[in-house]
Amino acid sequence: MVKKRVEKFDWYANHTFKHQQFKDINKLLHLKEEGGHAISLCLPTMNEASTIENILKIIKKKLQIEYPLLDEICLMDGGSTDGTVEIAREMGIDVFFQDQIMRKLGKAQGKGDALWKSLFCTRGDIVVWIDADIRNIHPRFVYGLVGPLLHYPHIHIVKGFYQRPIASETRRLRKTGGGRVTELVARPLLSFFYPYLTALIQPLSGEYAGRRKILEAIPFFTGYGVEIGMIIEIYKRFGMEAIAQVDLVERVHYNQTLSALGRMSFGVIQAMLIQLQEDEKIELKEPFNHEFTQVDYKNGSYFLEKMKIDINKRPPMLTVKEYRKKFKLNDGDETL
Repeated sequence: MVKKRVEKFDWYANHTFKHQQFKDINKLLHLKEEGGHAISLCLPTMNEASTIENILKIIKKKLQIEYPLLDEICLMDGGSTDGTVEIAREMGIDVFFQDQIMRKLGKAQGKGDALWKSLFCTRGDIVVWIDADIRNIHPRFVYGLVGPLLHYPHIHIVKGFYQRPIASETRRLRKTGGGRVTELVARPLLSFFYPYLTALIQPLSGEYAGRRKILEAIPFFTGYGVEIGMIIEIYKRFGMEAIAQVDLVERVHYNQTLSALGRMSFGVIQAMLIQLQEDEKIELKEPFNHEFTQVDYKNGSYFLEKMKIDINKRPPMLTVKEYRKKFKLNDGDETL
């Protein structure tokens, strides 16, 4: 087996940044004004009461009040019942409900659907998404993602990467070990079929930013297929030059259970199968099963639990009538 260091790739050397390179927020404000940009931050939420207040407090104070980098902050909520919505509203944050946006297009379909619908609810030409369970929130999670977009016009999407501590058997945090779905599922699949994308350190990270003109032109997978589908679509259409990544140092959050990671992996694999068929990289002889079976163990007995997990593709927002009407797009406007 021959090992190659990823640092040798020109893309990695020229499109991998550190968040410290963009900590001069006054410089970012100058670039924002010079380029006539508006920046929106949206957090997809589902029962995040334990973390959302601190996230919103820090980001709003630093990047909206002290430095007006963000033009809007909002939540796209998937049905929280723990006070998440009330906390945000008390802080003056707009909250949108996933199941109430564009109802004619069907029921809400998980995280990817929330991100897709957030394009309809936000107005910025740069859109930032961060997960709402970050326990060590810092403004770098936003300015680090926005920085490359403001500095380099040819970059269209910026993915965050970081160390992800994981709780050990003694409940102490180990410095590494998180990102298990990335290393056990996403990276092997990308290595088989889209090897250039393996230069992304955290292809499934929930912290990323992109230009609206690009995001509205691509389809979005629903559920946990959204991240891997997005980077593949952008890579296919615009190449690696359109993608960048930023070192955000460390992300501390609640580690998912093995069962939850299994369901997430099923969604990622399902999205990959759909994408691979569309790209004519594989041909399945029959439709794949959408029912996922997990094993549970209680009181000395094993149980099989089955659940249906459907990953679908939402169309590019530019093709959605309600979106075109809201943003006053002419019928002759072309998708990218």
